[in-house]
Amino acid sequence: MSDRAIGKVVQVIGPVLDVQFDGEHMPELYNALEIDAPAPGGGEGGSAGTISVVAEVQQHIGRDQVRAVAM
Repeated sequence: MSDRAIGKVVQVIGPVLDVQFDGEHMPELYNALEIDAPAPGGGEGGSAGTISVVAEVQQHIGRDQVRAVAM
């Protein structure tokens, strides 16, 4: 089994991301988050690929969410 937790980006303000996780699988402070998303126009049948962003967890903000800063 992988030691990775899967979260959901719930808010983006500039380089700051709020990401929600299952309460049992919250990443620790200063851990890296790898965020992958389909590139615009890259849906089914598209060839644009994915966009990847790495962010660092800076704070646990409650509601099973962390605040991270994109690198």
